[in-house]
Amino acid sequence: MYSSLEELKKHPVFYYFSEISNIPRGSGNEKAISDYLLYFAKQRNLEVIQDEALNIIIKKPAVTGYEDIPAVIIQGHMDMVCEKNKESLHDFEKDPLQLRIVGDMLYATDTTLGADNGIAVAYALALLDSDDIPHPALEVVITTEEETNMRGAFAVDPACLDGEIFINIDSEEDNKLLVSGAGGIKATQILTITWQEAPENAVGYRISIRGLKGGHSGMSIHKGRGNANKIIGRLLYDLSSAFPYFIQEINGGSAVNAIPREADVTILLQSSEIGQLENKIQEWNQVLKNELRASDPDIYVKLEKIPLDCTKVFSEQTMNKAITFLMLIPNGIQSMSMEIEGLVESSTNIGVVTTIDKELLFESDIRSSVKSLKDNIRNQMKLMADTLDCQFTTDCNYPEWPYQPHSNIRRLFEKVYKDRHGTDIELIAVHAGFECGIFVEKLPGIDAISIGPDIYDVHTPNEHLNIPSTLNNWRYFLSVLKEMNTFKFEEHNETAIEEAEEVS
Repeated sequence: MYSSLEELKKHPVFYYFSEISNIPRGSGNEKAISDYLLYFAKQRNLEVIQDEALNIIIKKPAVTGYEDIPAVIIQGHMDMVCEKNKESLHDFEKDPLQLRIVGDMLYATDTTLGADNGIAVAYALALLDSDDIPHPALEVVITTEEETNMRGAFAVDPACLDGEIFINIDSEEDNKLLVSGAGGIKATQILTITWQEAPENAVGYRISIRGLKGGHSGMSIHKGRGNANKIIGRLLYDLSSAFPYFIQEINGGSAVNAIPREADVTILLQSSEIGQLENKIQEWNQVLKNELRASDPDIYVKLEKIPLDCTKVFSEQTMNKAITFLMLIPNGIQSMSMEIEGLVESSTNIGVVTTIDKELLFESDIRSSVKSLKDNIRNQMKLMADTLDCQFTTDCNYPEWPYQPHSNIRRLFEKVYKDRHGTDIELIAVHAGFECGIFVEKLPGIDAISIGPDIYDVHTPNEHLNIPSTLNNWRYFLSVLKEMNTFKFEEHNETAIEEAEEVS
């Protein structure tokens, strides 16, 4: 469809997507992109708020004929997950993304694309910049730090918003309406490292897990993909039964909400044990190729001799505790929904393991559409930390987004879709955290929905965006806005409100 980026950028959505791709916007590094959005609004004389969390709220008045329609909040987040291939020299703190087209897909070279959630920002800017798109009053809310702790959404002052309809653009499946999402919490277990002197005449080796696909810890958790941190734990446990060795450091994963694709451990051992180590690595390559032949056929374990640059190693007690953590920490699907076929109800992902000076950190992403089950997984992890005499902290405890039985905006999206395609659109609930839950809590009575184009391999360097789907979803979105002046918005009656409360 599009043979070059220059041709693609002639469309306003992709023009703005390209513009923001030039601005570093990893979670916690949003000042530049927030300032860009602030400048954009001021240049167009639009009302704009930049709060202390660097969230941006831009307001645009209704066009003629749409003044009496309830204001619409359009919401997404400006930050992205920063994952790259090991060999990539890309610096997410300063380098622009290198966009490229392959067929109908848009990629970034060796890095995440940031379509999650740059596409929401691009849609919003294209809409705000237009003077010929019919729409009611708009309140565009672009938040920060969604990918790490949703601190931006939590910080939004609800008094700044008047909208009654909420359209989130952070879904990743075209031709579907997202109507419910999971809540979540980040759990961190901290093991204090006791160091001891490295043994004399020891040699150093780095063992690396490579070739895994990874993926979003919510959207891809059901795909059975290997978790590099769990795999390195299994390997270390097996080695400990074969010959003596010492650990210098363990590091795996780079984002708590991404299934870790890579992990490394540095071990020391005597020269006489090298042959056994090499044999074990060969065995594990065969084991993992067999176990993950369907989900991760390219997995491999790499063994590399390295020079020793440290005279300290984990004590035996620290080493045993670290391996115990990696072996026993809950990971993967914990329960499936009995109400929605195929929907993961609860899960956890041990996303990051980091050796820092005197501490070994284990960071997990817990998700559930049922609060009590989310709390239960948290309690399991706390009990494990207590048993192994570790610190335990939690962060980013965000609420579930319950299904709303009565929804005007859902009815409108359904009507427009059927008018366009002659068939009913699919309603879905997903096992992922959405800022919708936070805003539904903040804004009682808000009518929420989530849409988005097809995005694949999110939170990995293979992330790619379907270009025709993006354009189709954009036209669908605009058709909904256009039809708002003829659609009959019904008031919520008491029965509907009671039903919603029962479901939640």
